[in-house]
Amino acid sequence: MREGRSPKGAVITTAELAGIMAAKRTYELIPLCHPLALSKVGVSIEMDDALPDFRIEADVRLTGQAGVEMEALVAVSVAALTLYDMLKAVDKGMVIGAVRLEEKSGGKSGNWRAETVTS
Repeated sequence: MREGRSPKGAVITTAELAGIMAAKRTYELIPLCHPLALSKVGVSIEMDDALPDFRIEADVRLTGQAGVEMEALVAVSVAALTLYDMLKAVDKGMVIGAVRLEEKSGGKSGNWRAETVTS
């Protein structure tokens, strides 16, 4: 998979793209979320060599007062679902878990950081 030779091709790149696309459409998925003109959406997926796991992170930014937590959480969730879809032929027993907000800044509610940040 590191070399892009999994059964469905470049799995990580495809999942990162899916996450970016999903963040931009959060308002269509989550009731009462507003469409936002996002100024940046980045999704990164790294393989954990110690475990058979992936670490998925989203960085979503907006110029303005609205928060973008939901957009970041949707990006990570859809990227994880895309990984599952593309790798289910290899392992149907994969588990998606621990989707959480680690940090936010700005917006109406100000800055916030989770007490324990996972790495």
